[in-house]
Amino acid sequence: MNTIFKGTQVVRYSSSKSILFLFSFFYSVFSFSQVKDTTKVNQLDEVLVSALRVTTKTPVTFSNMDKKEIKSRNLGQDIPVLMGYMPSVITTTEAGAGIGYTGIRVRGTDATRVNVTVNGIPYNDSESQGTFWVNMPDLASSVESLQLQRGVGTSTNGSGAFGASLNMLTDNYATKATGEIASSFGSFNSNKNMVKFSTGLLNDHFELAGRLSTIKSDGYIDRASSDLKSYFLQGTYVGKTTLIKALVFGGTQKTYQAWNGIDGETLKENRRFNSAGMFTDANGVDRFYDNETDNYNQDHYQLHWNESLSDNWSTTLAFHYTKGKGYFENYKQDAAVADYGNILPTKTIVDDDGNLVPVTDLIRQKWLDNDFYGTTFSVKYAADKLDVILGGGWNKYEGDHFGKVIWARNSGPTELGDHYYDDFSTKIDGNIFAKANYQITSQLSFYGDLQYRRVSYEANSWETGLVDDTFNFFNPKAGLNFQLDPKSTFYFSYARANREPNRTDYEGGNVKPEKLNDFELGWRFNSENFQLNSNLYYMAYKDQLVLTGGLNDVGAPIRTNSGDSYRLGLEVDAVFRLSDKWTIAPNFTISDNKNVDFFSEDSNGDLANLGNTNIAFSPEFIAGNILSFSPLQPLKLNLLSKFVSDQYMNNIDDTSSKLKDYFVNDFNAVYEIKTKSIFKSIMVNLLVNNIFNVDYVSNGTDYGGGYVYYYPQAGTNFLAGLTLKF
Repeated sequence: MNTIFKGTQVVRYSSSKSILFLFSFFYSVFSFSQVKDTTKVNQLDEVLVSALRVTTKTPVTFSNMDKKEIKSRNLGQDIPVLMGYMPSVITTTEAGAGIGYTGIRVRGTDATRVNVTVNGIPYNDSESQGTFWVNMPDLASSVESLQLQRGVGTSTNGSGAFGASLNMLTDNYATKATGEIASSFGSFNSNKNMVKFSTGLLNDHFELAGRLSTIKSDGYIDRASSDLKSYFLQGTYVGKTTLIKALVFGGTQKTYQAWNGIDGETLKENRRFNSAGMFTDANGVDRFYDNETDNYNQDHYQLHWNESLSDNWSTTLAFHYTKGKGYFENYKQDAAVADYGNILPTKTIVDDDGNLVPVTDLIRQKWLDNDFYGTTFSVKYAADKLDVILGGGWNKYEGDHFGKVIWARNSGPTELGDHYYDDFSTKIDGNIFAKANYQITSQLSFYGDLQYRRVSYEANSWETGLVDDTFNFFNPKAGLNFQLDPKSTFYFSYARANREPNRTDYEGGNVKPEKLNDFELGWRFNSENFQLNSNLYYMAYKDQLVLTGGLNDVGAPIRTNSGDSYRLGLEVDAVFRLSDKWTIAPNFTISDNKNVDFFSEDSNGDLANLGNTNIAFSPEFIAGNILSFSPLQPLKLNLLSKFVSDQYMNNIDDTSSKLKDYFVNDFNAVYEIKTKSIFKSIMVNLLVNNIFNVDYVSNGTDYGGGYVYYYPQAGTNFLAGLTLKF
């Protein structure tokens, strides 16, 4: 869902500046480097995220996805969609077909509570705390691996993890020169084109790699089009004990807005209807404004330095900068002139008869021009029985919000480019953490993790009022890992998390930070043909911010503190290797998600105690499965299934505001052959989504008062692709 405070949006990419930046980087490295050893140190790439990631030796619940898993379905859909079959994960798309604006929920918590990092650098928007994947189109083509930690997880950089944390590692360097060309096409005029290259290690030390991508789609929802462009450029220096990476990546996006949703009657009559941009002209004819669009550019600059000081000691140091600028545009019919009073003065706008005009038609743009920059670091000590990591980061966000009226039917004495509001906000986020894993006995290990995080936020907005808040959070974590035998491991952990309100929360008045105590009890079993991960979790919240059912004027949900609430659940995921040809990978989550003694206003404005109510958008049962069959070595066929039980869209158990359960199935085929001339491999992909053409809705909005809106997803649709590697 789009908002005016979308974070870290940026100016258009300048290739000449980025190439100069990389040239300067290589020159400086070459000048000071005396390292001649050409030892391959691919493992140093993992150091980029080692301070944040966990292994089976850590008492934390997690799932991994590597490049091989990503590439089979990487045909233009966004990363949340590719993650859709992970345990406890629900994904949704505004355009209905996986391209454009996409969202993710984990254990029922929304994207604002999922901490996202790229190479250890925070990505969540500093103000809304959401993640706008549309601003990094086709990032999946440059991701080496990702790890989703469910629950609080370990200490990380950036916003507090209140449902999960997702950290992504971008491409490793290549030792040999490679190239790749990929194209795909499919339903709704969807298409993706991508070129990718690597020089391999030049002089055994230097690599330059890059990617360019374009993605376009008309979308399943009417006019919900996407026009996305992205790039990824990476320079790497490899020494015996050193890895230095300079990265520049980002892109531009233009999407036609589809965040309004549709009401129940329209859902029955025309699932693809989109009211965005709709107005009635002077002749009484309903029309649609053709530029009701969202326009953002985003570029990221990262510099990483990893150093292996000895067999026991290693360090990481990173600097990052993101520059953002963009806007969305609306046609507003009968807009109140008073809302734009500083550029459309109510006393000077008159009609042809000389009467004051209280409303007027206009076209507005809401802009964000911002900067996000900072540093992250870690120092690691690893010995036989003890691993210790000391790390942290400091980041600053500066956001300039302003609005323009670019046309008005009755404009008064105004100039093009005048602002009808000007807001500015600053957020500083610093943290330091210490993690230790100690092997007490050959079977038992102890994990401890302490984090101190300080957040200060200042804003001056007609929406939020004057905000000047500072938060000091202490987040301890601890756990035990017990290896019963070579196949079975049990773990128990406790984690504390605190989280500050986001920008929209301040619109609702005085809000308090949220608190969470997360308990995890798990069992991991690993044999040659069978793997099982199971865990019980209990997440106890204090002052959790829950949906009121309302939205602000740009579609962002408004929330309020709810007092006490909890999530209690069981997660199970497994892999059965039935033979060399057949594999089954099922998972399911059963959960109880409740607000305790929830109070709500009745129709008279009086508070009523509703008792224990269900937390919005928290289904009691989620299940997924991937059935794989490989009849021939180069051919793999996958049937992917997902079931989500019904879920409330509010916190008052209103049965008229529920999303129905749904069960959808996708079919994926991958055929890859290795060749000895011209190309190293040729890969053909086919993805048929929703093969049984189920009419389903994966998301919705409850405005209160019976105004409920839905976001329907596409019926049967397909994507097919060809990838040539050389």
